[in-house]
Amino acid sequence: MIKVAVLGVCGRMGMSVASLVCADEDVELVGATEAPGHVWIGRELEDFIKGAGSGVRVSDSIETGARSADVIIDFTVPEATLVHAEYSAENKKSMVIGTTGFTSEQSKKLLGSLERIPCVFAPNMSVGVNVLFEISRQVASYLGDQYDAEIFETHHRAKADSPSGTAIALAEAVAAGLGSRLDDVARYERHGRIGARDKGEIGVQTLRGGDVVGDHTVMFLGDGERVELTHKATNRDNFSSGAIRAAKWIAGKSPRVYTMRDVLGF
Repeated sequence: MIKVAVLGVCGRMGMSVASLVCADEDVELVGATEAPGHVWIGRELEDFIKGAGSGVRVSDSIETGARSADVIIDFTVPEATLVHAEYSAENKKSMVIGTTGFTSEQSKKLLGSLERIPCVFAPNMSVGVNVLFEISRQVASYLGDQYDAEIFETHHRAKADSPSGTAIALAEAVAAGLGSRLDDVARYERHGRIGARDKGEIGVQTLRGGDVVGDHTVMFLGDGERVELTHKATNRDNFSSGAIRAAKWIAGKSPRVYTMRDVLGF
């Protein structure tokens, strides 16, 4: 039985992950955390999560919430994840991280901690989305730069980071397929008289509104035709089930930063 702690348990993703952990016979929810000051600090998980064991309470301290965990699942915010990663590295805890929105400096610091432990770090844990990453890379390599690549992403009005980590990962997959470097070819906004589209440019467009869980479309537009690849999430359970799959897979692995490509065997 793999013992799991869920960080950010009272958020939308945290609640989904914790609920599915409690419904899975191969994993056990042994701890949970939330940000200091949250109204649910100190409450037992069984009060609001079906199947949670008695005596497991929401803590505002990772030292308490993750003490007995084998694997820590983190869907929080970059600042908190950096602290959690350092704790995990010092205490030899495996991690599954789905947090997005890191700056370049934060990413560098995070990876420095994670290289000391086994960790699955992915912008999207959905199996379907990770298949889309792989397909997008392959299609880009087949079509080449004769087709213009554009990525559209839509999320709920409360999403803080833009573009989504998934959209950036899709753009990176397309860039890899084209043999280019995303930083050299990405276009994140268009406004005014900017001239014709550059060959090899990869556009990433963002929409926000309503309660959309997450829609992503990769378009390859050629002369006389276009190819569209789309993934639409209708709830968060697909991300959560992927995270749990990653938690089962990472247990016992050697220290290294892995991705969902490794988990899925691509």
